[in-house]
Amino acid sequence: MTTTLDRPQLTADDIAMRWLQDFESALSRKDIPAAAGLFATDSYWRDLVSFTWNLKTVENPDGVTDLLTHNLDRVAPEEFELSDPAATDDGVTEAWFTFATSVGRGKGLVRLIDEDGIKAWTMLTSLQEIAGHEEPRGTRRIKGAEHGVDPERKSWSEKLAEEDDAWGKTADPYILVVGGGQGGIALGARLRQLGVPSLVIDRWERPGDQWRSRYKSLCLHDPVWYDHLPYLKFPDNWPVFAPKDKIADWLESYTKIMEIPYWSSTTAASAKYDEAAGRWTVEVDRNGEKVTLRPTHLVMATGMSGKPNIPTFPGSDIFKGEQQHSSQHPGPDAYADKKVVVIGSNNSAFDICGALYENGADVTMVQRSSTHIVKSDSLVEIAMGDLYSERALANGVTTEKADLIFASLPYRIMHEFQIPLYDQIKEADKDFYQRMEDAGFDLDFGDDESGLFLKYLRRGSGYYIDVGSAELVADGKVKLAKGQVDHLTEDAVVLSDGTELPADLVVYATGYGSMNGWVADLVDQETADKVGKCWGLGSETTKDPGPWEGEQRNMWKPTQQENLWFMGGNLHQARHYSLYLALQLKARHEGIETPVYGLQEVHHLS
Repeated sequence: MTTTLDRPQLTADDIAMRWLQDFESALSRKDIPAAAGLFATDSYWRDLVSFTWNLKTVENPDGVTDLLTHNLDRVAPEEFELSDPAATDDGVTEAWFTFATSVGRGKGLVRLIDEDGIKAWTMLTSLQEIAGHEEPRGTRRIKGAEHGVDPERKSWSEKLAEEDDAWGKTADPYILVVGGGQGGIALGARLRQLGVPSLVIDRWERPGDQWRSRYKSLCLHDPVWYDHLPYLKFPDNWPVFAPKDKIADWLESYTKIMEIPYWSSTTAASAKYDEAAGRWTVEVDRNGEKVTLRPTHLVMATGMSGKPNIPTFPGSDIFKGEQQHSSQHPGPDAYADKKVVVIGSNNSAFDICGALYENGADVTMVQRSSTHIVKSDSLVEIAMGDLYSERALANGVTTEKADLIFASLPYRIMHEFQIPLYDQIKEADKDFYQRMEDAGFDLDFGDDESGLFLKYLRRGSGYYIDVGSAELVADGKVKLAKGQVDHLTEDAVVLSDGTELPADLVVYATGYGSMNGWVADLVDQETADKVGKCWGLGSETTKDPGPWEGEQRNMWKPTQQENLWFMGGNLHQARHYSLYLALQLKARHEGIETPVYGLQEVHHLS
């Protein structure tokens, strides 16, 4: 980063307000060179919908110039004002601000440095609401009661039932969300509050069944402060790491409380897009009844992990025991005293190994490549504590503010912020890591030592947040084997070095493919290839091939297939990015012009 200089004669507010005034003045004059000149030589502007109708990051003054050249006239930004006192630390001034555009109001966060004058190093702009289409919150909340006398009065529940019964008969949802996990539910809640006719469908019998069906020891590995859903936060006595059944019940209750139009026991069988009509035809099976829906927009909310990767090793057809992908594993109850081989060494593998060991199984983990492990307590305290913790809340960092702070760190340089944190973790837990290495476990901290978050954002795999099971490997209670699987026999897994691992059950904790694999099944392979790979940044690190994208591929934003969207990620991402996807869809529903700047190109098919 450019060397910074202190300006003792100016307060942080002075610095911030001067820059915002200069920026707004240049924009109002349509002096793009002047506006771009307010950005440092190495700088980053991340926009969430407000300027670009996209999730887009541009870099350096040239990138700012291009963004403004394509969008300034239409956006007409104005009313840039400080929303909180600015603060200067180590030569960097951080300032929260609000602003208005031709269609709505937004929030932003800028980091300013001295580079021959006050210049922006990073800037986040985000659309928060569309003018004239605000959510009915606070002073805008609906009355609910209908005073007076009405012989035709219908109760609230009768109106909801009529709405539900009309889908596929006399009405079609403007948006069909396929997948009713946390992503689909969060988006459904946002769309409901924005008044967009939408329907969420899911194959399970009840909301939350995705969680109920998993092994009994499963719990969230992220802490509670990171995992709230929109509108309704977890109670302040909620466990730090919620067990799966509590999450399942919360999702079911949330769906009811937020009145999300939700069809359970419903499977999408096929979908076809009519370019001339600009809408989809989706055939669904609802409790055995065939229903045709014709939404304008189709959102795949089937989880960022996509379809299970289930390997077919030679001999898998003759193996006499059971074989399961981790997503199919029912839990440990049936496997006491059985020999179990778990292929993989990431989150699911460790969780399943731990639960099986607790239940009396003889468990062997097969590690095929190195794994990043971070102890849960260290993750919460060191890596997340400044943003998502009781300490953060005491310092005035609300969930909403934390989300924007995290979003304001450009992906290009995020590793620079993360490496020092994971250096602290290495030191704090050095004895633990030494014990794992002594047990023969291959550890890593990512290609550039940046740890968990970057591994997650780049590839969505290759890590374990340790909630106890790593100790079983370190102690030898869960046996460790290393290498590639060569084949299966009738009763064993055989590695490439000839090692035989006797097995009654083989669990393939082998991860998932790209989300566009679901599109291939539901629509066709041509559409899946048109969209391309989902997830990853193009960092050219392991399993994240370049070129650099600057944003998560295809997530929460327009894709190369018209009216097809993807909603996925963890609970934090479901909460935060559901707003921006919902605003993009709301604008289209209202007929607002939404020219997309920087539509993502396709470089990888899966």
